[in-house]
Amino acid sequence: MATDKNRATAAAILPLVGGAENVTSIAHCMTRLRLNLADRSLVQDEALKALPAVMGVVEDDTYQIVLGPGTVARVTPEFEALVAEAKAAAPAPAKPVSADELAAQGAAIKAAQKAKNATPFKLFLRKISNIFVPLIPALIGCGIIAGINGLLINAGWLPGITPALASIASGFMALIAVFVGYNTAKEFGGTAILGGAAAAIIVFPGVANVTAFGEKLSPGQGGVLGALGAAVLAVYIEKWCRKWVPESLDVLLTPTITILITGLVTLFGLMYVAGEISTAIGTSATWLLAHGGAGAGFLLGGLFLPVVMLGLHQALIPIHTTLIEQQGYTVLLPILAMAGAGQVGSAIAVYFRLPRNQSIRKTIKSALPAGFLGVGEPLIYGVSLPLGRPFITACIGGAFGGGFVGLFNQLGDTVGSTAIGPSGWALFPLLQGNHGLGTTIAIYAGGLLVGYLAGFLATYYFGFTKQMLTEFNVTAEEAAAEGLPAADPSASLAHDDKKEPAAV
Repeated sequence: MATDKNRATAAAILPLVGGAENVTSIAHCMTRLRLNLADRSLVQDEALKALPAVMGVVEDDTYQIVLGPGTVARVTPEFEALVAEAKAAAPAPAKPVSADELAAQGAAIKAAQKAKNATPFKLFLRKISNIFVPLIPALIGCGIIAGINGLLINAGWLPGITPALASIASGFMALIAVFVGYNTAKEFGGTAILGGAAAAIIVFPGVANVTAFGEKLSPGQGGVLGALGAAVLAVYIEKWCRKWVPESLDVLLTPTITILITGLVTLFGLMYVAGEISTAIGTSATWLLAHGGAGAGFLLGGLFLPVVMLGLHQALIPIHTTLIEQQGYTVLLPILAMAGAGQVGSAIAVYFRLPRNQSIRKTIKSALPAGFLGVGEPLIYGVSLPLGRPFITACIGGAFGGGFVGLFNQLGDTVGSTAIGPSGWALFPLLQGNHGLGTTIAIYAGGLLVGYLAGFLATYYFGFTKQMLTEFNVTAEEAAAEGLPAADPSASLAHDDKKEPAAV
């Protein structure tokens, strides 16, 4: 039954993106179906938004359809199958396409994809995101198992099971450097397994016998940052070998030279340097929240939504992962999650301030459940960002929520998350701190309540000008009759490239 529903969703989306022939590649992240399209003009944005399963659409380097966590992982395989079936059944072209025509089409597609958010820095951040995002499901699963195991140990229950659960929860983290190395080499254009092999050196127990910079190395020293560096180095050495090693010897010499040189540099340089950087990240985060927790939390919670809009949040992924690797949890994520709480509070205030605009109120009602669970795209792109001022007041709500959690960190009650990805209420199963779980949950819940309330009050009293209320607090029929702009702000956003934000 669920499969039929997911296939029906995929079948409804396909013609609205121009059909199978218009889809050149398919991927998905935690919440979005990401498509590369041959001709963007064939997409029917408004019809897509009207589909019950679609929470919103975003255009970045790919065309992104927001379906929500869980749903997107089930719809994507059905969509891929439909595209494959349609392309297999399609008739051959009436005449062959010349090489010049193909080159022109490819150039046009490439230019369209890179026209937005294609700065070198953002492209680099996108690569970083592509390395770590595939790891998130394992981080979540292992994090929840670790939390369950902690509860059982504290309660003294099932002592024969807890060692097994500890092994299950810790196995992935013990080898996360290998997965990072594998994905890094793949993302940077090298042989993925060579990147994994280079990164595996970092976690091999035998490195404890190696001395670098006058100190014995420790297995895992440098962590994911060392794995990143080792894999990138392996890619460049491999590419150099492919260029200069004779083809007859390539299969023997290229992997040998790549792993040997990368391994030596990793053992006698990268592990030590990356270890120092990793330690500095952990120390800095701890010091920041211990000495300036309230102020730091206020700034982090308030600025996170704009950072997401610019696509710069991807730079935080290695930092979160490093903190989890070092301390068992990241203290930054619960604070940053308060931005979503401010967004929810802001949306509720918009709902009450625009009682006559059924279009916006309907969007808010359908998007709020996802917002409470930490999926903020529908509220951001469908409500607050198009309206403008409510987006700013949502940031204020996030700032107060972040300040609340940061204050308790400053007072000695650390609140962290054992995984990245979830937010809002979905983060509760992943919470961990330096005190009891009850205290940690209470602080995080208090931060959410503060974020909701601050976002609501800031938006209710300061989120609208008189002109905005005149423009938006009307029915669609009244707006049309008086010649006012569209009562649904998301409609204007969808057609205004200058307002369109970067992808989350």
